[in-house]
Amino acid sequence: MTDFRIRLQGGRGLYRLAIATFVMAMAWAMPSRAALQIDITEGHVDPLPVAIVDFLGAGDQESSVGADIAGVVNNNLERSGLFRPLPKAAFIEKLSDINVQPRFGDWRIINAQALVTGQARMESDGRLRVEFRLWDVYAEQQLTGLQFFTTPDNWRRIAHLISDAIYKRLTGEDGYFDTRVVYVSETGPKNNRVKRLTIMDQDGHNPRMLTNGRELVLTPRFSPNSQEITYLAYRNNQPRVYVLDIETGQQEVVGEFPGMTFAPRFSPDGQKIIMSLQRGGNADIYTMDLRSRQVTRLTNTAAIDTSPSYSPDGRQIAFESDRGGSQQIYVMNADGSNQRRVSFGQGSYATPVWSPRGDLISFTKISGGRFVIGVMRPDGTGDRVLTEGYHNEGPTWAPNGRVLMFFRETRGAQGGPSLWSVDVTGHNERPAPTPTFASDPAWSPRIQ
Repeated sequence: MTDFRIRLQGGRGLYRLAIATFVMAMAWAMPSRAALQIDITEGHVDPLPVAIVDFLGAGDQESSVGADIAGVVNNNLERSGLFRPLPKAAFIEKLSDINVQPRFGDWRIINAQALVTGQARMESDGRLRVEFRLWDVYAEQQLTGLQFFTTPDNWRRIAHLISDAIYKRLTGEDGYFDTRVVYVSETGPKNNRVKRLTIMDQDGHNPRMLTNGRELVLTPRFSPNSQEITYLAYRNNQPRVYVLDIETGQQEVVGEFPGMTFAPRFSPDGQKIIMSLQRGGNADIYTMDLRSRQVTRLTNTAAIDTSPSYSPDGRQIAFESDRGGSQQIYVMNADGSNQRRVSFGQGSYATPVWSPRGDLISFTKISGGRFVIGVMRPDGTGDRVLTEGYHNEGPTWAPNGRVLMFFRETRGAQGGPSLWSVDVTGHNERPAPTPTFASDPAWSPRIQ
């Protein structure tokens, strides 16, 4: 077995990791069978049966942490819709050493196709060491393994990183579990809601307020490095675009513009903010260079042009406009040239957001009283519905481009918005837990 040690720079604060050791697959493979893999390009797939064993520990504290880590991995994989974790009561083999090859026959009896084992240990210097193995049960081979050293209170992030490693090894694509979501938390009566920016892990844990609720906040969006957020806030009834450092809480006003300002969003390189400014009754798309503060106008029509979103390579911009008589999606080059309409289905299209993969644009559509979340190719072809409901709005992409989150409003005096996710096939729709009403979600890139 060969080890490669690399040092991760990591995020700040609670998101720092010390060392990760990548463990190469052991040479126990049976070459007559191809390695286990899920083909997620075929649309809806039957979930893969996987056994996730509580991670071993030498004492009660370590065993408790190990069980917690396995529980998070279990929940992450199950929520993806691609995996079906098997009940622990069905397990036959009782593992006592993750370095010993499992009795694969015991796992085949319960129809486990993949097996996850691990252990948690406290080091003499106070660090937590966590390692795991992913096994192909039928090929009887180890597919991957990882070992992490971190602070004991960082165990949940380790579980997300393990989930990502399993997802990638079995699907061939990057996972999205080691990410965060910022959203607008809403409390109080429906006609007088207090709105605060809140950040949480993608599974709903570790929620933390970022603003105090004294100002109305809207449309938060992550920077490419996932450490900053741009958003719109109303102070003294005047809209301002802010940039907020997540860890320090430091806020910076990007600019004060006459008239209304809408939908700020970072460029892929993090050097610009693109937004819609209303001047003289019209709303057009502008960019601001964050270093020079130079503002550049990209559209100039008598219509309302808003909700701009860059393609991941930064070369194109999708936006919504009513220049043709109804809200539709348009695409233009990053310098404002070659503006063309790409949505032609029935109804009004809004809030386009380019997929991180570059292959799709998500949108909100209103047609016949239905509020739809859908996707289309950048040229407008392949328009299809992922989900519909009373009031669906605000799609945002997971960084691997396979899952979207949005918010859904419920009817009635006691109703309010809540967060939901759906995969790009439309087959795996789930609520995203939050402690309050929640709207305007934005999914972070992978934590660095």
